[in-house]
Amino acid sequence: MFQRVVTYFEKQSFGVCTYLAEKLDISISRIRLFFIYASFLAVGFPIVIYVLAAFVLDVRRYIKKIRLGIWDL
Repeated sequence: MFQRVVTYFEKQSFGVCTYLAEKLDISISRIRLFFIYASFLAVGFPIVIYVLAAFVLDVRRYIKKIRLGIWDL
């Protein structure tokens, strides 16, 4: 069970920092450090935001894939 959770996070959620860094034009390392420090200060609340952002990004990728597939007909 634990290995499935780790595999999910490795494949899905690590795009969050990259996406935010590209949108905000900030280095990826600063975004990652922000999440790490904020997690210690806010007792893990940013981790919940990180997981939700990973879920939203995954849904957006899925919708884009379906939308492109429809127009390929």
